[in-house]
Amino acid sequence: MSSGLAALLDDVAAIAKLAAASLDDVGAAAGKASAKAAGVVIDDTAVTPTYVSGLHPDRELPIIGRIAFGSLRNKLLLLLPGALLLSAFAPWAITPLLMLGAAFLCFEGAEKLIEYARGDEPEEKEVIGDPAHIEAERIGGAIRTDLILSAEIMAIALADIAAQPFLTQASALVVVSVAVTAGVYGAVALIVKMDDIGLYLAQRDNGATATLGRLLVRGMPKLLAALSTIGMAAMLWVGGGIIVHGLEHYHVPFLPHGIHAAAEATRHALPAIGGVVHWLVYAFLSALVGLVLGAIIAAGVHKVQKLRG
Repeated sequence: MSSGLAALLDDVAAIAKLAAASLDDVGAAAGKASAKAAGVVIDDTAVTPTYVSGLHPDRELPIIGRIAFGSLRNKLLLLLPGALLLSAFAPWAITPLLMLGAAFLCFEGAEKLIEYARGDEPEEKEVIGDPAHIEAERIGGAIRTDLILSAEIMAIALADIAAQPFLTQASALVVVSVAVTAGVYGAVALIVKMDDIGLYLAQRDNGATATLGRLLVRGMPKLLAALSTIGMAAMLWVGGGIIVHGLEHYHVPFLPHGIHAAAEATRHALPAIGGVVHWLVYAFLSALVGLVLGAIIAAGVHKVQKLRG
């Protein structure tokens, strides 16, 4: 009896260790995949506040909540099953699809840079019409845009964990979906309410608190501009990096080897900060690849639009 109990406890301990190891695998895979999707996440965070621009402040958080719910639904009910089916039955298609998504990222980043270079500033227009109808249109548009960005996030995540077992893939993608959605829309909620928080603090009697509040109110436009710039750079870096890795995957070595060689040369030239310099050079050259590709795509898109009138 005691030997049977001991054997049972040994089995339970082995199962617990296996579960713990699996959780570690899921956490590591989810963390790595989320890091790779950073460029899309930052861009998503920078874009979403525009959907509540001009609406009543009391409706901002409910609208963001509905967009977040739609985003999570997109990821879990549409993109997650599609990603797992793709991984199970057509893993060869992951890299081409990832490169297509990367090309779209490069196009978006290059398009934003071109608009910035031209001095094109988006005008904030007065919201006119039925508030409920406007809200529904804004939420629908945000969820459709989020579907594209979420597809890019899931593709990047899937490519990074494609070698993992099926259950680890599924669990990691669920973790990525929930974590990214919570992170993005939590940050968006904080951003859109930052001016209200600043105004509240600015009206306090405490001098330091009031000063902090005024700084928050004045700093919000700069924060949004910085997020937009960081998102643009991150899209070019991530998109260009995926293209470089894809070329390496398909044995087109000239460009990937050149970038690796340049990064290694700077590492050896500055050994004291070799790791940092290596990353910066690789990221810069990847972003340059993304910018060139994105500019070519943008030129083609503009040409087609011009021909179509």
